[in-house]
Amino acid sequence: MSTALGISAVSAVLKNLLNGVLNDPNVKLGLVKVSALAPDIVQTNLDAGSSSPQVNLFLHQVTLNAAWRNVELPSLASNGTTRLSNPPLALDLHYLLTAYASQDCLAEALLGYAVQSLHENPVLARSQVDFYLTGMNTPPSPLAALISSGLDGQLEMIKITPATLGREEMAWLWTALKADYRPTFPFQVSVVLIQNPKPAQSPLPVLQRKVAAQPNLGPSWSSLTAVNPPNGQPAANLGDTVTVLGTNLSSVTNVVLTNSRLNLNIQPVVLPPSDASAGSLQFTVPDSDIAVSPAVVLTSPSTPVDLPAGLYLLSAQASNGTDVVSTNSLPLAIAPRIVVPPQSPITPDAHGNATVTISCVPLLRVGQQVSLSIGSQEAPANAFSNGTNRVSFTFSSLQATNQPVPVRLRVDGVDSPIIDTTKTPPVFSGPLVQVN
Repeated sequence: MSTALGISAVSAVLKNLLNGVLNDPNVKLGLVKVSALAPDIVQTNLDAGSSSPQVNLFLHQVTLNAAWRNVELPSLASNGTTRLSNPPLALDLHYLLTAYASQDCLAEALLGYAVQSLHENPVLARSQVDFYLTGMNTPPSPLAALISSGLDGQLEMIKITPATLGREEMAWLWTALKADYRPTFPFQVSVVLIQNPKPAQSPLPVLQRKVAAQPNLGPSWSSLTAVNPPNGQPAANLGDTVTVLGTNLSSVTNVVLTNSRLNLNIQPVVLPPSDASAGSLQFTVPDSDIAVSPAVVLTSPSTPVDLPAGLYLLSAQASNGTDVVSTNSLPLAIAPRIVVPPQSPITPDAHGNATVTISCVPLLRVGQQVSLSIGSQEAPANAFSNGTNRVSFTFSSLQATNQPVPVRLRVDGVDSPIIDTTKTPPVFSGPLVQVN
């Protein structure tokens, strides 16, 4: 692949190609200057009195190559920082070939030889590219670095194709160039593959491929179909035993909980299963080992940490011979639990404002979305700068209730349990408070 000097290298190769053709002794057109400048610069030189015959290459447009533009995507891993590959930047180059002369018919002759040379070299061989670039490697030329552009070694060879510009397009183009029109031949060069040489990660090759035939319609691998917290609750609490349903679960060795919001996807929670059978297994959500009173504040990494409340992805690791494979993932919500509810009754001030404080498990982490609902009235948690199990909430315009109403703590969209589903019909069983 080419480096970022690939575009300049193409112009240099074409310039040297035309220079060799137009200044061949057999052509007999005199000394012809071949340049790769903007037409307005050439125009300025002509206005200054330059009268020597000249052929100019002008790169007026660069476009993406349609066939190569989606090769090797994506180039970054899911974390957005690890480079997996260096996809090439594939470009098509659009040129104008213009002839300048002050004698009758000389510009047409120059243009004829130049167009013929491009026609006879529709594909530039790698040896040609190397020859023309090596000829520029003469100090103190500022373009000596083009020899290291890698243009001669890129996967695709350089191809020259005539292009067509209508009269209006040509008129607009030369008007924008602010130069006098001269006989011009448009053509396209493709493809230049520019690739970043930065190092990338590459996976190791597969040592052995294992393919097995299963003579039944059921899957031969472990898979999960449902995650059921106890007592029909929508979320599990710390210390609860959760039942997982699926197929071929007897070989499961670990249950894995990940939470990308709290960076637990980098260091997932791995739990041992119990009562694993072909169709189900159970595991226990670790209980909190942090005392509720007095209030606990996380001040250092050595402080005991429990499993945060929130939404997790649950998967299992199963042994398959000497290999360990992971199952599909299913969501599991771990709910907070109010341990010390607000004192009841709550009496707001004259403006209806009231501040209430609760203690809960698990610890609340900085960055979690925490709110408290008293009946249907909700308030966000007051700001806290460290993880804690004791937090306050300020309600504005808190309305009185005629009777005690349930209190719910919501952490990252998961509510604390307030319903006893073991009774028929279900009843409210969570903490209740009354607002006077």
